[in-house]
Amino acid sequence: MSDRGWLMLFLFTLACFSAAAVGVASTSMSVNTWYTQLRKPALNPRNWVFGPVWFVLYLFMAVSAWLVWRNAGWNDARYAFVLFFVQLGLNVAWSGLFFGLRSPGAEMVEIFFLLAAIFATTIAFLHFSRTAFWLMMPYAACVLFATSLNFRLWQLNFGSV
Repeated sequence: MSDRGWLMLFLFTLACFSAAAVGVASTSMSVNTWYTQLRKPALNPRNWVFGPVWFVLYLFMAVSAWLVWRNAGWNDARYAFVLFFVQLGLNVAWSGLFFGLRSPGAEMVEIFFLLAAIFATTIAFLHFSRTAFWLMMPYAACVLFATSLNFRLWQLNFGSV
């Protein structure tokens, strides 16, 4: 692989893990205080699961975007990259709304936009790379699962049961 290829892989990885770092900063404000006091749905994973799972998901996102760049470049895949960075921004916003602002109601609205952006990105990536498409699927599945967990968490703590 060329130096430029390695550089682009590094930059996509940096973008994804920078988003993760902002999310972690938002999460750390509440995960050991406010969040521990909430009633959780039965299928809620243990806290230690989130770090390793999200590490892999962010890595898959970075490699997926890099594969699209490698196969199509910036210009030919411009729309796919706009979708990619929109979903990455919405990913960060989710952590800020849920943990930073402690607003599960607003987060429930936002997560549907996040899901739509993830699915749009995943479909757009398919045009350029099947592998990129498949690397985005665990992320889509995880956020879909998180949506159901978050809805149930909201019901248990803030909505009607």
